Amino acid sequence: MRKARKKEHVENYLRTSFQGDNLLRDVYLPHNALPELNFDDIDTSLIFLDKKIDYPILINAMTGGSDFSEEINKDLSTIARDLNIPMAVGSETIALEDKDAEESFRVVRDIIGDEGIVIGNIGGLSSPEDAKIAVDILRADALQIHLNVAQELVMDEGDRDFKGVLKNIESIVKGVKVPVIVKEVGFGISHDVAKRLYDVGVRYIDVSGYGGTNFIEIENLRNPSMDFTELYSWGIPTAASIIQVRKISDDLNIIASGGIRTSMDIIKSIVLGADIAGISGEILSYLVHGGLLNAKEYMDNTIYKLKVIMMLLGKKNLKELREVDYKLTGKLREII
Repeated sequence: MRKARKKEHVENYLRTSFQGDNLLRDVYLPHNALPELNFDDIDTSLIFLDKKIDYPILINAMTGGSDFSEEINKDLSTIARDLNIPMAVGSETIALEDKDAEESFRVVRDIIGDEGIVIGNIGGLSSPEDAKIAVDILRADALQIHLNVAQELVMDEGDRDFKGVLKNIESIVKGVKVPVIVKEVGFGISHDVAKRLYDVGVRYIDVSGYGGTNFIEIENLRNPSMDFTELYSWGIPTAASIIQVRKISDDLNIIASGGIRTSMDIIKSIVLGADIAGISGEILSYLVHGGLLNAKEYMDNTIYKLKVIMMLLGKKNLKELREVDYKLTGKLREII
């Protein structure tokens, strides 16, 4: 059932039509007409999970568990390796139940190699023992724990009991030897939730805000028994979530995801306080519709435009980028 559902998720993502708004458009950045920089000197590198990467981009969790998923993961990990950026796999729950599914995840580490960053993924109610196995399968540098209450509630066969998730996350944080990244799946993390996670030892949060892949719509396409279209606009917009979570602590590492499609989205996310931005649905669309070379071209163009925007802001590295004197407008300003 999980293998079939994994494929349906990818297929249904490509069928989705509802376009949410992550509100990054409501972030105003000032043009610098005198940057006093050489374009070739602009540095987009950073240290993430104790390894140096070349760009503040994460290929975020998508899929795994079937031959179909394995081919996607091969292509995505090839891009991650060539660009020296991290990659997270989709939920490894299926591999914990079926050893035959492990290869669709292991292929990511095989291609990226030990020098690169590979991130595992399990659900919030997975046991600490399963968390260790998920890490071992990939020799993972970190482990994502996904929070997907909205998705499960719309899923006909989904979970309905979410008691004890926070305590379980705390046990996993204490039980695994790698950093734990807690992520939503597209509906955002609030200040309150981030604070509760921080208090149990979580130091990496992927806000995965509203405005990108909409799992309520994806699951609604799978569930003919009820219509959930009125909930398609549910969630905390990515921009608002970044700002709220950043208020918790300077030592909290923030991954911005949720409708990250362009270089401008990445730049604005970092300006607002994120350390790195995660891309998933957009690169998947380029890959499925145009193949590996098409997806590579999208990433190459995105990286070039990152440097263009940094030049236009007069910022030579990511540390300086975080010091941009931005302004908030429109709905984002009202929320904040």
